[in-house]
Amino acid sequence: MKNSHNKNDMYSKDDIINWILTKATEENDEITPKKLQKILFYVYAWGLVFFNETSEDIRNSVFDGEFQAWVHGPVDPEVYHLYKSYGYSPIKKEVTDEKTTNFNDDVQNVLNQVWNIYGSYSGDELESITHQEDPWKIARGKTSPLEISQTRINDKNIFNYYEKMMS
Repeated sequence: MKNSHNKNDMYSKDDIINWILTKATEENDEITPKKLQKILFYVYAWGLVFFNETSEDIRNSVFDGEFQAWVHGPVDPEVYHLYKSYGYSPIKKEVTDEKTTNFNDDVQNVLNQVWNIYGSYSGDELESITHQEDPWKIARGKTSPLEISQTRINDKNIFNYYEKMMS
C-alpha cells in the first residue's frame, strides 16, 4: 500500500524550495538554480510514486509542479524565473528564525530520501542523470540536444519510470 498523502495536503512550491535551501545551508552545500531545479524535480517525481497507486489515477503530489524538458534537464519555469538572476552561482539563503513548514511524516520522508540520494551531486551531475532517464527523454522526443523545448514532462511517464526503479 502506498503512503496516504492526499492532494488536499499538498504543500506549496515555496515550502519545498525553502526546505531544500535550508537543508543545503545546514550542510554547508552550495546549491545553484540548476541543482535546485533537479532536486525539486526528484521530490516531485518520487512524491508521485509514493503517493499514488497507479499511473492511471494520479491524484496526489507533494506540490503542484509543472516540469518541462529543457536543454539542461527538467525545469519548472516558474521556479526558473524566480532564481535565474543567480545564473550559475549558488543561491544565498539567509539563515533566519523564520518559521519552517512542518511537513507530515510521509512528505518529510520523501524530502529526506531525495536529499540523501541526490543532494551530494552537483547541478551538472544531476543534469547528466536526468538526461539518461525516460521522462525527460520522452518529453524531448526528436528535439535536437540544444533546441529549446517547452514540452511538459508527463506525470504518467514520471510515475511509470520511477516506480520501475523501485522494483
